[in-house]
Amino acid sequence: MGKRPTSHDVARLAGVSQSTVSFVFTGRDGISTATKEKVMRAAAELNYRPNLAARSMRTQRTGRVAVVIPFPGLNLGSLLEGAVAAARKVGYSVEVVNLSDSPDQEVESLLGSFEYEGVLSFSPLPAPRLPAAAPAFLALTEFDEEMHATGAFSDARPLVAIMEHLAELGHRRFLHIAGSADFPSAVARREAYLATVERLGLDSLGVVGGNWSGVHAGQCVAALADDAPPLAIIAANDVLAAGAIRAAVTRGWSVPGDVSVTGWDDMPLSLHFMPSVTTVSQDRRRLGDYSMRRLIAAIRGLPAPEPEPDLQKVIWRESVAPPRN
Repeated sequence: MGKRPTSHDVARLAGVSQSTVSFVFTGRDGISTATKEKVMRAAAELNYRPNLAARSMRTQRTGRVAVVIPFPGLNLGSLLEGAVAAARKVGYSVEVVNLSDSPDQEVESLLGSFEYEGVLSFSPLPAPRLPAAAPAFLALTEFDEEMHATGAFSDARPLVAIMEHLAELGHRRFLHIAGSADFPSAVARREAYLATVERLGLDSLGVVGGNWSGVHAGQCVAALADDAPPLAIIAANDVLAAGAIRAAVTRGWSVPGDVSVTGWDDMPLSLHFMPSVTTVSQDRRRLGDYSMRRLIAAIRGLPAPEPEPDLQKVIWRESVAPPRN
């Protein structure tokens, strides 16, 4: 096994002093952006990681942050990947903690232990009352208490962009298969659909569905009149879109051609459906990265980073086309 690289090795490669390397990794003010980038490139090339135990003894910092998730089994992989990568990039280790039945008390205990320099909660918990010297705390607002998407991920503007493009392709008749009304994102998409129908003067066959069942979505399409096509179906997620496509094809309608279908979430299988599904991707990894950078800025007393734009984007695939005459 080779010798573990040291801060002196990083300093030599970056062409700076060892103290500058130390200042970069401890968040000291007064280091230029160019110097920071040079040090971080050298550290990455050498696969250097700060000695957290030694740093803690020198600076009274632990080099550790905690990420709190509301309950085990929740699929937050990409969000967590982004947060962990951002923390490790600047020398922090990350511990993932599941909340108990008393989340407020648990977060207060995490902060009060002073084992962590900061705590990032994926659940929208209120900041506990702690002394001014307590570790930094940040709770995301992109999810509600049930971890339903809110904030940036309930922004329905991509749905508007989809409908505008379909109208430009020649579609005039639309149907919305909605998600469950207890999801803010589903409500926002339904409202955006109705507003866009009115603004563009489109012909709507209504809003159907109301849950996340692909089977139910298929039943809704099966109940349409035989002369419903040409039709554009705006489904609130990819599961509903898949159910709609299956029902349309079963009725002998071509997708696209007779019926264009769009979904949401960019589920892995949506690329492999026949046809592949036009959908909306959500960059949760980038949200995790940004959220951790916000926490680290708070730890170091620095200004918060600029918000990440365009966390959602339309992925155009085979399931849409100009309507067949």
